[in-house]
Amino acid sequence: MPQLTVTHFSDPGCPFGYSAGPALAALHWRYGDQLAWRHVMIGLAEEPTRYQRAGYTPTTMARGYRRFRARGMPFATAPRERVVATARACRAVVATRLDRPELEWAAFRALQFAWFTTDLLLDTDEAVATALQRVQGLDARAIAARLDDADVDAAYEADRAAARTAEGGPTHFQGKAAASDGPWRYTAPSLVFETPDGRRLEAGGFQSLEAYDVCVANLDTTLERRPPAEEVAELLEAFPGGLTTREVAQCLTAENEQPDDARAEDALIEVTAAGGAVREPLGDDALWLPPARAQLRLAA
Repeated sequence: MPQLTVTHFSDPGCPFGYSAGPALAALHWRYGDQLAWRHVMIGLAEEPTRYQRAGYTPTTMARGYRRFRARGMPFATAPRERVVATARACRAVVATRLDRPELEWAAFRALQFAWFTTDLLLDTDEAVATALQRVQGLDARAIAARLDDADVDAAYEADRAAARTAEGGPTHFQGKAAASDGPWRYTAPSLVFETPDGRRLEAGGFQSLEAYDVCVANLDTTLERRPPAEEVAELLEAFPGGLTTREVAQCLTAENEQPDDARAEDALIEVTAAGGAVREPLGDDALWLPPARAQLRLAA
């Protein structure tokens, strides 16, 4: 039974939210099903004009992605044809939650990978469907056809409203909230940890794994806390959707140490050579998958 609820405010089109992948993977590894995740889509931009008014162009956004590489996740830098809004991708996550809740996280990840490692125009339904095709067991075109349905619209607007309740709270106090479209909202990726009796701690905006771990430790010391992984193979078994090199490195890392990407990649290469993993190129890095899941993807 889950002992803590984690409300995760994010958006598939936010590079900070995407760059939290290694920390979130480590939380999943350490605490597993003891954490119940609730994903809330922020809806950063309903229309591209919001970014255009702020001076963003496809070129400036691609250059910005290059600067995010140091945070560890894969990025590609091919400029898109135009600036795109994030609302359609957020709606796709919500539609997946309603129809196939067990695939919500996989859909969110697929849209993030498409956002930051392809030049798909992800404010079009065709591009959203293309991105979701990597999710095994999900009818990507059916989800894309649902984006404007009444139940999806209501759930999406509820997400947007929940994300815009940061005023006066710890995230706002720490300078990690934003008021880009009215009320003060949580920025991606904000995590709110809550116990069944209502005690809660916020880690607003982009934070370190240590910040998240401190929140968990201060709310419930009865949780079973798994130590860092010792073998790459056991990690891939625990994450059938695959992990990036930095995500693997973070899950292998002991406390107070920095993730060692080279060590992780060496181990992944060795396991792949032995047939225990498959490397899927992704941006300037890769997604490493267990062989069975990779074969299913190729057969789809």
